[in-house]
Amino acid sequence: MTSMTVRPVPDAPLDATEPRRPERTTPRPEPRLRALDGLRLVAALMVAAYHYGGRGGEITHAWGSSPEKQFPTLHNYFAYGCLGVQIFFVISGFVICMSGWGRPLKSFFASRASRLLPAYWAAVLLVTAVFALPMVTYKALSPSDTLVNLTMLQYPLGVDRVLGVCWTLWAEVRFYALFALCVVLPGATRRRVILFCAGWTLAAAITQGARQPLLDIVFMPEYAPFFIGGVGLYLVHRDRKDVYGWGIVAVSFLIGQHYAVKELWNAADPNAFAHRTSFGIALVVALGFVAVAAIALGWLNWANWRWLTVAGALTYPFYLVHEHLGWVVVRALHIGLGLPSAETFALTVLSMLVLAWLLNRYVEKPLTPRLRAALAKMR
Repeated sequence: MTSMTVRPVPDAPLDATEPRRPERTTPRPEPRLRALDGLRLVAALMVAAYHYGGRGGEITHAWGSSPEKQFPTLHNYFAYGCLGVQIFFVISGFVICMSGWGRPLKSFFASRASRLLPAYWAAVLLVTAVFALPMVTYKALSPSDTLVNLTMLQYPLGVDRVLGVCWTLWAEVRFYALFALCVVLPGATRRRVILFCAGWTLAAAITQGARQPLLDIVFMPEYAPFFIGGVGLYLVHRDRKDVYGWGIVAVSFLIGQHYAVKELWNAADPNAFAHRTSFGIALVVALGFVAVAAIALGWLNWANWRWLTVAGALTYPFYLVHEHLGWVVVRALHIGLGLPSAETFALTVLSMLVLAWLLNRYVEKPLTPRLRAALAKMR
């Protein structure tokens, strides 16, 4: 997210019979929403808690036993951390609508590509290199699969993933493409954004009913409500009395919590690692919407500390590397050095934050502006 954004005067309501007010052509900057940066890091830490202590699988090998035994009480709460992804999607909808408003397509593409790719490439190469070390017990991918991973298209191509979290990036990329084609390319206006949200919501519902794989890939009904809800919250940020914006948010929450409960409620499985309740899942989703809404309405403008900007900058590289490299650190600290579970958990999170700072400082800061400038010059 850039440090400044614009807030044009909203264009005419959907009713074509009402007089159109001229849209402001000169951007009016507003301060960075630092609370949004803090919320990003909270969502990333939720996902980390889930990966380290809220599920079984590979992390069991890292701990030497099930995380359920390492965190007898907390593992049930850590299990809800996977919903940090849905909160990320709401934030993304808000930020992409904000950053894409008034920006030409080439600039939008350059901004998104330069934001995602440098840290992603570095994370793929770093995880591959670490997993190839003889003292690390995790298997590295083949050179061919690693090269495909650099394209960020490994998930739809069916290639093994270097980064477990890359499936969320595939969802993000599809959202960017839809928003770019439907809103950025023709030019963002309030009317066009509202129609985009309504059209995507309807298309996602039809996709769910049609059960066609191609439509599912394009319209991703299980994630669409969260992106759309974030877009609706940006409309509310521009005008808190925007009835259409609030309507988009309400419908998106109602549909989004349904998909979250449907996917994550495992009460019927007696062997499930942790039993999330349907109420708990819906509550976390609601809190995510409420948190972004509070930021959109300006209620958290008092949280304007500079360190939140740093927190926001660390979120993406932390998110990329924390899972697989976290396994290595957990095993080294807990089994190798014999540290207790709580200390291992805290030191693993801290080490991943330090690594994220290094990636931001030595990869993102020098490469992101250069890549953006190179892409912006392309004809």
